[in-house]
Amino acid sequence: MAEAKKTALYDVHLKLGAKMVEFGGFIMPLQYTSIMAEHRRVRTTVGMFDVSHMGEFTFYGENALPLLQKLTINDVSRLIIGQVQYSAMCYEDGGLVDDLLVYRFSDHYMMVVNAANTEKDWNWILNHRIPGVEINNESDNITLIAVQGRKAEATLQKLTALDLSKIARYHFQSGKLAEVPMTISRTGYTGEDGFELYFDKNSSHHVWNAVMEAGQKFDIEPIGLGARDTLRLEMKYCLYGNDIDQTTNPLEAGLGWITKFQKGEFIGREALFEVKQKGVARKLIGFVMQKGRAFPRHGYRIFKDGEQVGQVTSGTFSPILNIGIGMGYVKTEFADVGTELLVEIRNNMEPAKVVRTPFYEPIK
Repeated sequence: MAEAKKTALYDVHLKLGAKMVEFGGFIMPLQYTSIMAEHRRVRTTVGMFDVSHMGEFTFYGENALPLLQKLTINDVSRLIIGQVQYSAMCYEDGGLVDDLLVYRFSDHYMMVVNAANTEKDWNWILNHRIPGVEINNESDNITLIAVQGRKAEATLQKLTALDLSKIARYHFQSGKLAEVPMTISRTGYTGEDGFELYFDKNSSHHVWNAVMEAGQKFDIEPIGLGARDTLRLEMKYCLYGNDIDQTTNPLEAGLGWITKFQKGEFIGREALFEVKQKGVARKLIGFVMQKGRAFPRHGYRIFKDGEQVGQVTSGTFSPILNIGIGMGYVKTEFADVGTELLVEIRNNMEPAKVVRTPFYEPIK
């Protein structure tokens, strides 16, 4: 087993008193104060995350686009320069290799993948490479900081001459922030407005400190992976390894909107088209618990009329809604909004109801 890596900000997290845990092959901050408090900070003003454990691959050359079209299920040809696309890679049987982001620059593309899958994804890409593409794994060279919350733009605008208000959601610009060259992307995993900053890891401390200082007016706080998980869950964003993996396909996971059959051939297309024709046997739902402070966890069983009809993939107690919320796969006939279910929690059958998602609508 390989030794867990440390991001360039590891010592900063220790000085801040973070509780550190291993995640995705890295030692990462789980929380600094409490998950509830950090969650609320992002929902009310602004918080900053070290997400440098994510993987980044670059694609150069005349066949970069054809390769990405083959590898991913979304239509990369629709990207304009400065745009970001949510997508995924699938196995031949339609199971998910990973979900990811694709960035289009003027002379190359960048793919951002989940930390725990970086090596697997890299090998998958190399096994399917074609001539005319230069592929680089930049994961160990890049620091990635996410600044999230309704005050994210006001915080970062103090540090750059770029007009951040001109960067639309799922778009990016290259420029300087805190005097450091970087990619400034209006993306995130929280549902709030915010930015993700990609830059050379040698500037990690400088940028972190500059953003913390700029955000003091808004009570900016460092945010750990614990709150990152509860924030994404309130939005029903999928987490690879919980809600999606090689045993799930994008259609049953609610990712049909990024599965572009009309673009032509891609790995997994034939299997996914067959699923589409037959209809999915199960669906990934969002549900809320109906009483008390009962909250679901990954792996808990879901029942209807005494029969197990599904399983929880993610669950938590929502710090904003003050109820237990969860995601899980259930048989398609039980996936309609309003369907009442039972979740087995510590040998008790707790009532739950399928609801429209996201669970929480961020204030714009």
